[in-house]
Amino acid sequence: MKISIVIPTKDEEELLPGLLKSINSQDFKDYEVIVADAFSTDRTREIAAEAGAIVVDGGMPGAGRNAGARAASGEFLVFLDADVMIPENFIKNLYNEMQERYIDVATCAIKPITDLQLDRVIHRLINMTILANMHIDPKAFGFCIFITKRLFNRIGGFDETIKVAEDNDLVKRASEYRPLRYINSSFVHVSVRRFEKEGRLAYMAKGIGLNVYRTFKGEIRFGNDVVSYNFGGYDKGKENLKTLDKIEEQLIKAEKRYKKHIEKIKAWGAAEEGKVDERHKKFKKKLKGSVRELKDLFQAQD
Repeated sequence: MKISIVIPTKDEEELLPGLLKSINSQDFKDYEVIVADAFSTDRTREIAAEAGAIVVDGGMPGAGRNAGARAASGEFLVFLDADVMIPENFIKNLYNEMQERYIDVATCAIKPITDLQLDRVIHRLINMTILANMHIDPKAFGFCIFITKRLFNRIGGFDETIKVAEDNDLVKRASEYRPLRYINSSFVHVSVRRFEKEGRLAYMAKGIGLNVYRTFKGEIRFGNDVVSYNFGGYDKGKENLKTLDKIEEQLIKAEKRYKKHIEKIKAWGAAEEGKVDERHKKFKKKLKGSVRELKDLFQAQD
C-alpha cells in the first residue's frame, strides 16, 4: 500500500460523504482510507464503513490521527479532516511529487469552499504566511499534513498531551530530521464552518494569540485553560458577537452589496446606461453607509 489516508471524526455524517466521494473518484487507487472516530452519536461510522473505509476508535484529533496511523499500512500518511475535499488527481499528484522531490513531510495550499471574496483573501494570506515561514517556523494544518510513515514513527506521532496546535508541534519535530516542503501540484478545498462558528477575524486573532503564547510559554496542554477547544460541534450556531464579528458582518454586507450591484449592471446592459449611472450612485451611498457603520464600531471601542 502506497498511501494511507487518515481522517479523525466526531459526528460528521453531513460532511464526511463529500470527502469520501472525492477520494473514491481519484484515478490513483493504491490507497486505503482509515476513519478514526471519536464515538460519534450519528451515522458517521456507518457511512465510513459503507464507503469501504477502515474504522477504528479515535478521540481528540491528535489521538485519533495516531490511532489511524497505527492501523495504516501505507508508505505515506495523508492526514485530512472530514470537512475538506480533494480535487481530481490529488492523490496521484501528491504521491508523484513527494517521490520525485524526495519529500518526507509536506503541506499544501488551502482553498475555501465559499462564495465570499473575504474568505479567499484570508486563505490566501494564510497560505502566504505558511510558505514564508516554512524554513523559520514550520507550521501546517492537521487537515493537510503529508508525511512518510517512517518519519512519523521516528518522532512518535502526534503529542496527545497537547490541547491545540498539535499539528504544528508534529511538523516542528519532524522538521528537525527532514525539512517541511510545500506541494506545488495540488491543494485542498476546506470548509469555512470554523470561520462561521467563531468569526473570521476573531478566528485569525485567536490564531495569532496562540502562536505568540506558544513562542514564549510553550505548548498548550490539556489542563491549561488559556484557550477553549471543542472537537466537533462546528454547526451548533455562532458564539456571542464581539467587536471583530460585527466588523466582519459589515465587510460581508458590503461585499454582497457590491456583487449584487455588479450583477444588476450586467443584467441591464449598455442599452440602459443612464439607469445604471443613477443606480450606481445609490449603491455608492449604501456602501458609504457600511463604511460609516464600521467607523462607528471602532469609535465605540475608544
